[in-house]
Amino acid sequence: MEKLRAGGFLLAKVHRLSGRVFTRLLKRHSLHEINPAQGRILFVLGQTEPIPMHELAKRTSLGKSTLTTMLDRLEQDGFVERLSAPDDRRSVLVRRTTKDESFRHAFAGVSEKMTELWYRGISDAERDQFEAVLERILDNLEAAEGCRE
Repeated sequence: MEKLRAGGFLLAKVHRLSGRVFTRLLKRHSLHEINPAQGRILFVLGQTEPIPMHELAKRTSLGKSTLTTMLDRLEQDGFVERLSAPDDRRSVLVRRTTKDESFRHAFAGVSEKMTELWYRGISDAERDQFEAVLERILDNLEAAEGCRE
């Protein structure tokens, strides 16, 4: 009899609990304007900007309508701005604003605390192995998403 695997169930629980803990940390540091999903958007923009909306949706794993709603709020609150791509007027680019630059330092502290909580008691080698396995699982799921079963 094959052992029942609980990886997906455990990841779902980790995801939900991480969101609650992250929200609590944001509030504790008076960062009430940002929720965890918006934090993912700002994190990705911190890596590469400006970025086309379709690429931002892919990197944040947010659907187009969800991303648009979140960007509307982030733009209204002054954290991001949308621009027309110079080479393609139909394409919309997203970038951070100066408000986000001042916010980034406080947000980075919360992100570091979250990373510390995630990896407490786990060696660097275990972290590397864990993240490599997650990348493979993500690749598997992304490949399956493109297929019709």
